[in-house]
Amino acid sequence: METHIKVVGLINIVFGILGLMAAGIVFIAVAGGGLLSGDEEAILITSIVATSVSSIIAIFSIPEIIAGWGILKMKSWGRILGIVIGVLDLLAFPIGTAFGVYSLWVLLNEETEQIFKQQQTGDLVEEEG
Repeated sequence: METHIKVVGLINIVFGILGLMAAGIVFIAVAGGGLLSGDEEAILITSIVATSVSSIIAIFSIPEIIAGWGILKMKSWGRILGIVIGVLDLLAFPIGTAFGVYSLWVLLNEETEQIFKQQQTGDLVEEEG
């Protein structure tokens, strides 16, 4: 099960990075279209649209990276954030849905819960020692 946990963590990070890259590409494409037109009004409108759309994409991508990091570090908050993102991924048909089902299967598994609890207990013992 630990391998599955690592896979879920890595996929979250990869999807988050891809989302940030997509945000940059959207910004460049939309704002660039306005710049190429040379029209001041088009530049203003495309800049606003590019900033808005790319910001929304980035806002949804950053938590995915944070969740992936938390899952890889076996942090309980990472598991919880991963579960929330897994539920949201169910709406992103077809690839997101498949990953959402997989990540929920991994993160809601009893064995996974025990692994995370053992890690938390180990962390507490190290802090006290």
